Amino acid sequence: MDTEILQKLKSNIQKVMIGNEETLTMVLTALTAGGHVLLEDVPGTGKTVMAKSLARSVSAKFGRVQFTPDLLPSDVTGLNYFDAKSGEFVFSEGPVFCNILLADEINRATPKTQSSLLECMAERQVTVDGVTRTLEEPFLVIATQNPLETLGTFPLPEAQMDRFLMRLSMEELSPEKEMELVQRFIHDEPLEELGSVCRKEVLAELQRQCREVYVHRELMEYLVAVAQATRKHARIENGVSPRGTLAYLRASQAYAMVQGREYVVPEDMKAVAVPVLAHRISLKSGMSENRAAKQAILDVLEQVPVPTEDWKRSAL
Repeated sequence: MDTEILQKLKSNIQKVMIGNEETLTMVLTALTAGGHVLLEDVPGTGKTVMAKSLARSVSAKFGRVQFTPDLLPSDVTGLNYFDAKSGEFVFSEGPVFCNILLADEINRATPKTQSSLLECMAERQVTVDGVTRTLEEPFLVIATQNPLETLGTFPLPEAQMDRFLMRLSMEELSPEKEMELVQRFIHDEPLEELGSVCRKEVLAELQRQCREVYVHRELMEYLVAVAQATRKHARIENGVSPRGTLAYLRASQAYAMVQGREYVVPEDMKAVAVPVLAHRISLKSGMSENRAAKQAILDVLEQVPVPTEDWKRSAL
């Protein structure tokens, strides 16, 4: 299992991105797991730059949709139009027909337009006028939204949130890191000079290998226990669904790969727990959603005993 390409991807993106190492690690984890990412933070923190840097680092087709209230579902998926020259209806592909899609400010679109991404994200296909077209692998959606500005926005429904493997925030830069940012960008534009270090076929193979990362049975039981505990927590109205449990498993395997291992350890599961599970639970009324949800997951991790074992496969 060759995971060196993941380190090359990380190093290449860091030519542009300053700081945000943990966020970048999680984005690469989602990419390896074949999952989608919701980057939630205030404007100007580097969400779009992160997505563009990843797209440029992989030799793959990049698509971008700027979500606005007047955006139509057909603006995302594509539509059939009548070609007078041929006398037939022709399908015009929307921006979703790509490998890496940036859905910028996704919560500014109406629920009807937001839902146009549901089939794409869950099943990697698009159905228009009764015809289903398969999206090319790999397919990754990186969506962004501003959590503070609510005027003119439409909150993502639970079904849409559940399609994202992770919800992440950008990290605050230290004075030293921000000074490094200023010095790096004062004369140059590193993003424009960024080249690719990975072909999309290699990425698809990494996603296949992710499913082969070894998970000890006791760790599977631990993972299930964490998911079960979210359904019994005093402050949680609705816990993690079985689909969330599988997402937790896949993210743990992918995180192990990003760390250069062929087997999962408890630290992997703890590292991805909040980004993978916090947005999949709903809290009882009167509680602040984001911060309280993260704390609820941390509480669950404290409550569930961590097994101790040699996590390597016995045959290794």
